[in-house]
Amino acid sequence: MWERLEQVKKRFLRVEEELSRGVEDPVQLRELGREHKYLAPIVSLHERWLRVHEALTHAKEELESTRDPEWRAIVSEEVDRLSQEKVDIEQQLKIALLPPDPDDDKSVILEIRAGTGGDEAALFAGDLARMYQRYIERRGWKWEVSDFTEGNAGGYKELIMLVRGEGAYGWLKYEGGVHRVQRIPQTESQGRIHTSAASVAVLPEPEDIDIQIKESDIRKDTYCSSGHGGQSVNTTYSAVRLVHIPTGITVAIQNERSQIKNYETALRILKARLYEMELQKRQAQEEALRRSYISTGDRSAKIRTYNFPQNRVTDHRIGLTLYELDRVMDGELDELLAALRLADQTQRLAQLEAQAG
Repeated sequence: MWERLEQVKKRFLRVEEELSRGVEDPVQLRELGREHKYLAPIVSLHERWLRVHEALTHAKEELESTRDPEWRAIVSEEVDRLSQEKVDIEQQLKIALLPPDPDDDKSVILEIRAGTGGDEAALFAGDLARMYQRYIERRGWKWEVSDFTEGNAGGYKELIMLVRGEGAYGWLKYEGGVHRVQRIPQTESQGRIHTSAASVAVLPEPEDIDIQIKESDIRKDTYCSSGHGGQSVNTTYSAVRLVHIPTGITVAIQNERSQIKNYETALRILKARLYEMELQKRQAQEEALRRSYISTGDRSAKIRTYNFPQNRVTDHRIGLTLYELDRVMDGELDELLAALRLADQTQRLAQLEAQAG
């Protein structure tokens, strides 16, 4: 850890020096800014560790030199406190020094689909969409709905949302999986609690350099957009369906009246799904480092239960239960996501230490 820390400090000084000289290239400036943001907290943690280490050294020297029982008791408590603080900072440093996920700062394609439960599942998918929209707004990010299919009684059978913001994928990636709801549906006349589900997929939006698609590998179909009940929304062939011939992946977009805009959106989503496929291959090859129960991204895994009668939300991956479901559904996801992030980082650290040992 200490060798890696010295490398980080040296790199931090070089980055600050380059930034102080002024950088005209906007791409280089953005990369330097991103690197500075990653390195600065690590350097700050080490400076804090140095202060605690120095204070602990002085406290131990004081404890050895004094003979006064009362003063020894006071100093002894200070030694214990500083020793624990030093251990805590070292653990934080180990986690901070973990290799960052290169996708963490990317924008996100968020897909929500109603699962088992009929109309109630579609209503729940709509509730999840509003929950994420409010969370995104709290973070100061931007979102836009690229396509959706409404449910018969409201909500959504399917919704695709584009999320832009610094660190968007790094936080939202823990949301992928099956979300289960337990509540009395609006259509239930006898007051019985039903269980329904919706699935969430979180895809990092790849840059052009991440994945290339040959035009010959894509089949493009156009058709008239259709609304609720199947009626035609307009008479122009603005809706677009893209089929990636080698994999069979299909993306259909009809939200915009412009065929060009629908094509651009469909292509972005197709690239994201292909990129996700490549990520899964890479993760399979790095199985020893990808056994975390937090960040598998398995869409079929039940990750969370929302129990409305008890105002309870439970994340099954880390066994965390909060009796604040109303706040969670209002977009207050920070406590949940911070706990998931910490559990993921702790698990990754344990894996790396086991490999090193």
